[in-house]
Amino acid sequence: MAAQTPVTAIVSETTTSAPPVSPFQVMHDWLTTVDHKKIGLMYIGSALIFMVIGGFEAILIRIQLAIPNNTFVSPQVFDQLFTMHGTTMVFFVGMPILFGFGNYLVPLLIGARDMAFPRLNAFSFWISFFGGLLLYFSYFGASGLYGAGSAPDVGWWAYAPLTARAFSPGHSTDYWTLSILLSGIGSIGTAVNIAATTICMRCPGMKLSRMPLLPWVYLVQSMMVFVTISPLTAAQIMLMLDRYVGSHFFDTQAGGSAVLWMHFFWIFGHPEVYVLVLPAFAFANEIIPVFSRKAIFGYPAVVAATVGIGFVSLSVWAHHMFTVGLGAGANTFFVLSTMAISVPTGIKVFNWLGTIWGGKIHYTASMKFAMGFLAQFLVAGLTGIMLGAAPFDWQLGSSYFVIAHFHYVLVGAILFMVFSAFYYWYPKMTGRLLNERLGTWHFWLFFIGFHLTFDLMHIPGILGMPRRIYTYEADRGWMMWNLLVSSGAVLQGIATLVFVYNLVTSYFKGPIAGPDPWDAWTLEWSTPSPPSSYNFAVIPRVDSRRPLWDLKHPEDADHHYE
Repeated sequence: MAAQTPVTAIVSETTTSAPPVSPFQVMHDWLTTVDHKKIGLMYIGSALIFMVIGGFEAILIRIQLAIPNNTFVSPQVFDQLFTMHGTTMVFFVGMPILFGFGNYLVPLLIGARDMAFPRLNAFSFWISFFGGLLLYFSYFGASGLYGAGSAPDVGWWAYAPLTARAFSPGHSTDYWTLSILLSGIGSIGTAVNIAATTICMRCPGMKLSRMPLLPWVYLVQSMMVFVTISPLTAAQIMLMLDRYVGSHFFDTQAGGSAVLWMHFFWIFGHPEVYVLVLPAFAFANEIIPVFSRKAIFGYPAVVAATVGIGFVSLSVWAHHMFTVGLGAGANTFFVLSTMAISVPTGIKVFNWLGTIWGGKIHYTASMKFAMGFLAQFLVAGLTGIMLGAAPFDWQLGSSYFVIAHFHYVLVGAILFMVFSAFYYWYPKMTGRLLNERLGTWHFWLFFIGFHLTFDLMHIPGILGMPRRIYTYEADRGWMMWNLLVSSGAVLQGIATLVFVYNLVTSYFKGPIAGPDPWDAWTLEWSTPSPPSSYNFAVIPRVDSRRPLWDLKHPEDADHHYE
């Protein structure tokens, strides 16, 4: 059994000079590593690359829609752009970057030396990464090497019968299907690892009631991945059988059902929003208390609300299908379940507000993004409740109002908290602090660009602008709004470049962070920055929810929160 010690006996490690290592050895170490921290960083790095690509695709889409009757790109290229943009952002940016933070942080926060299954962890990353590469291999196929014809152009939701061989000849849809299939396998493997690690590898003294909220949330998210990715994987297999073996799962003319695909996709697709947003909640649970200098308000309520979201989110998928003729009974059920999920979500908002209230707020770049998240997630929730009402959804469900709502969640909530997490944990990962002045520029440029884009996008949606259109006539009254929306997208792109510049320059020239630059209280801040390969020289023992805080501030020990 590994040695154990109270967290009060944390050992300060000193670095020793090491002989120079060749670039080939460094590359070999990264390619063959099973260290959860390196795998987490590779998840994050690959997601950042795909984020730049997906963001560039979004800007091209907005340039096309900026003015009426635009011919900047052809209709076929436009279809490819929004297919690749949506698929990239959901499957190869959102999932990997959040799994990357989970990979890096969960073992550190629970006092473990690695994930439960290190080799499975490496396999899960590489198969997910190759899935992303496979999606973009379709562009090479478009040159005729394999007769593919073009990149995928069936939308990120790939509704039947668009994916049938009659409407999607060549191999473009096959690239899409196989890439999602590989991504799903990797996601399930990572979820298994996070769940097993959280349940089985907590350090001595860390009961579930003492576990930090970030591992709690990732545990619930992992359980949701098991349930949601499996139907999507099954749907991809059925689609491949339809295309290559002659089965008719989604062929209505041969007795199949196009609506069946919608059920399989959305039983993944809407819970997937919570699979993505729960880690954003996890970041907020850790970051907001530290920069408010207060323990999280209502720890048991936060845990209960997280578990509640995990359960209720699995029953809301068909509010995406109000207009397909499910019937009044089914529509009513999904209206009620959609309204019900606002309850545990609202509890979390009150927990965060209760934590901030009366706190000594430190407005670091990380906290600024967290505050932006709070306001924007509230708006996203309100428009979600509006769309959860079937009569309202009948009117605006196929309009740009839905696109605005969707991006309010994915960008306004998730991406803002991802940025917040970067500014908070980057010192732990690299040993260097990010530049706060550049962080402030990044926040305000992105904040203004976000609201210029997605606030105003609701308006053309209300005025009747439909989704999935390539262009529009000048007499519709949408031109001014679309021009402003596109301007905001460019501003967000500039802000992202500032962020990338900050990441790169701070890695080489940023101030040395030290082990605990934020005066935080969870176990990862008790290790050197960056942590050693084995995380903890001696496995810690904890007695409260804030063990490091208790060590540094015994007058404000956390035992009374037990």
